[in-house]
Amino acid sequence: MATSAIPTLHDVDPTDGEKPYPKFKNEAFLNFGNNDVKRAMQQALSNVEGQLGHEYTLVIGGERVSGSAKIRSVNPARPAEIVGIHPEAEPEHVHRAVAAAAKAFSTWKMVPVSERAGLLFRAAEILTVKKLEYCAWLTYEVGKNWAEADADVAECIDFLEFYAREALRLDQATSPIQFPHERNRLRYLPLGVGAVIAPWNFPLAILCGMTMAAVVTGNTVVIKPSVDAPTIAARLMMLLEEAGLPDGVVNLLQGSGDLAGRMLVEDPQVRFIAFTGSKKVGLDVHERAAKARPGQHFLKRTVLELGGKDAILVDVDCDIDAAVEGVAASAFGFNGQKCSACSRAVVDARIYDVFLDKLIERVQGIHVGEPALNFAAGPVISETSFNRVINYIAVGKTEARLVTGGAALQTDTGGYYIQPTVFADVPPDARIAQEEIFGPVLAVIRSNSFTEALEIVNGTQYGLTGAIYSNSRERLNMAAEQFHVGNLYLNRKCTGAMVGAHPFGGFNMSGTDSKAGGADYLLLFTQGKSIAEKLGILDDDGDEFRHPDGI
Repeated sequence: MATSAIPTLHDVDPTDGEKPYPKFKNEAFLNFGNNDVKRAMQQALSNVEGQLGHEYTLVIGGERVSGSAKIRSVNPARPAEIVGIHPEAEPEHVHRAVAAAAKAFSTWKMVPVSERAGLLFRAAEILTVKKLEYCAWLTYEVGKNWAEADADVAECIDFLEFYAREALRLDQATSPIQFPHERNRLRYLPLGVGAVIAPWNFPLAILCGMTMAAVVTGNTVVIKPSVDAPTIAARLMMLLEEAGLPDGVVNLLQGSGDLAGRMLVEDPQVRFIAFTGSKKVGLDVHERAAKARPGQHFLKRTVLELGGKDAILVDVDCDIDAAVEGVAASAFGFNGQKCSACSRAVVDARIYDVFLDKLIERVQGIHVGEPALNFAAGPVISETSFNRVINYIAVGKTEARLVTGGAALQTDTGGYYIQPTVFADVPPDARIAQEEIFGPVLAVIRSNSFTEALEIVNGTQYGLTGAIYSNSRERLNMAAEQFHVGNLYLNRKCTGAMVGAHPFGGFNMSGTDSKAGGADYLLLFTQGKSIAEKLGILDDDGDEFRHPDGI
């Protein structure tokens, strides 16, 4: 929950370690089985429905800026329904936004950490009050059902609360050793102007988390959300302004990665890029950021959260029903459109048939329909995504055995619906077992031993999340050592990382393992400055004196 009082550095006594603010606690999820909560959500959906189709602006240096070209965001469940209309940034807008961020940095970096953290605490408090409203926006713009939308908003609140506290803690950092006859200090300074390039699948939580981690540490940013979720970004910008965001600290651009995104990455004033998205785009960002441009006098830093081909290992002695539930929830929650989603189930041959039969029954019970009506599964995000997933299903039919799903669902609304799809007897090197699909498609792979199962789960270029279901402590311990992913879960699903408890980020081609929501994350947006002062030069009155040892 949001705090009622904003802590300041004057309240922090570093000598006794007491904290003047409540201990961090993850935001509680809503119970939509409660009739009062259900009615409140339905009212929020109705209220937001009345605001669909509104035209928004870019925000540069606090000014509302229009443009001639437009981005029309649509409801993936009803593509004829426009959620919001946004200007598409032109090159001059990118230059203006970077200049505005650079100007704001000269003052924002000097603002006390307590005040910067206070901005985050206020934003969390406002968002807590408006939680259902933002859930409704997520439902309309990206097709999240009520629980998935609630999880997105709750994570956003958690990021704000957690990073505010972490910034206050980081400000109290000290050198681990005090060298004799010196005063040694360690300060973490902001980097400067940054670019935040965010995805559509967690368009509130991830955008807010990357943005405000940079802001609370004293940086200023230009944000470029996905063209599939521009309205959520505009609404977040409105919330931050309500919380007291100074002009130019966050600047909002809408536009394509090919234009606005690329220009931001290459701008010689942009010191860091925080990016969440596909491996292909992330590698391009990393390569472009590595090249020094004329006028650039620093190495750009990249914070990259990329894709995954996540697996759940199902061991021979596991609770099969629990494993089936974990696999189904991880594979088909939000229609498989999470970088942490389970896209491979690696199952011991001795329980393979029993597991598969139970899984098919469970998946066939997933009801697909309009997110606003709170169906378990909804549409994929766009026509482009729809076509990509359908193409992968066609590939899968040539590589393995289709056991359920495998087709588009026709609706009166024209939504981008695809049946939850399961392939069995998938070779570990099949395309559907190696390439990120980002849709409701699961590959079930047979393993003949635990050693082979570990080889299979590690046998992709990714290393984001994974899980194992087993009742063997020995094999759980082996997985903890040998299952090569950034986030590993034992006897639970591989999605649903909680801020603070599960710092999130992956290995290999899954990114820079930045561990969002963890104690180290803010360090990525800072640079450490060590300050050593020789003692004994001046006394308290300003008079010179010498130590007895002659130093």
